[in-house]
Amino acid sequence: MTCWYEGALAAFDTETTGVDVEGDRIVSAAVVVQDAPGTRPRVSRWLVNPGVPVPEEATAVHGLTEEHLQRNGRWPAPVMYEIAQQLAEHTAMGRPLVVMNAPFDLTLLDRELRRHRASSLDRWFEGAPLRVLDPRVLDKQLDRYRKGRRTLTDLCEHYDVALNDAHDAAADALAALDVVRAVGRRFSARLERLSPAELHALQVGWHAAQARGLQAWFARSGSPETVSTEWPLRAELSAAA
Repeated sequence: MTCWYEGALAAFDTETTGVDVEGDRIVSAAVVVQDAPGTRPRVSRWLVNPGVPVPEEATAVHGLTEEHLQRNGRWPAPVMYEIAQQLAEHTAMGRPLVVMNAPFDLTLLDRELRRHRASSLDRWFEGAPLRVLDPRVLDKQLDRYRKGRRTLTDLCEHYDVALNDAHDAAADALAALDVVRAVGRRFSARLERLSPAELHALQVGWHAAQARGLQAWFARSGSPETVSTEWPLRAELSAAA
C-alpha cells in the first residue's frame, strides 16, 4: 500500500494584502495537484482584485501592484467560490491538502468566503472532512530541537527542495508539497503507519503545544503578541472584518 507521502497530494497557497487574517485580503491563490512524486503537477491559479488598497509593503513581497490587480484581477466573490469548490473536490477524492502555516491561508479564505459569499469554509467540507498536512507543524514536531527559523524558504533549504520564484502562490504551493514529501521520507519510521486523517488529528495537538511554547517565549521576552492555538482554521471572531 502506497504511503500518503508517496501518493496524490494537493497544495494550496495565497498571496495577500498583509498578515491580518481578519482584515487583509487575498490577491492571488493557487492549487497544485501531484498524483505521485516526480509526476507533472497540475496548477490552478487565481488573480484577484481585492477592492481595497494594496500596501507597498505587500507589493514588495509578492510583486503584485494595485494597478496590476485592478487591470487583471477578478472580483473576489466568484474566485473564492472556485477555490473552495476545488479544495472540496480534492478532499472528496481523498487527496490530503498541503498548506504551509495552514491557520493563515485557510482562515483568510474562510473570511473571504464570509465577506463575499455569506458562507464559510467549514460548509464545503461537511461531506468529506478536510485533511491538512502543514509542513511547518510537521517539521517542528518531528525535529523539534533543531535551531533556526522554519519559514518555507528555510524548510526548502533544510530538505533540499527547490523553491523557484518565492512568494508566487503556485511556486510556494509546489515547494510546500515537496517539503511534505521530504518530511514523510525522512521520518518514515514515525509517519508511514499514520493515515492523513490520523495525522491531521495529531497536528491539532502538536500545533497547540507549539503555540503555547511560543507564547511562553513571548512572555519571557516582554512581548504582548498573542499566539493562537487553533489549527488548521481559526474560529470566527464576533467582530470579524
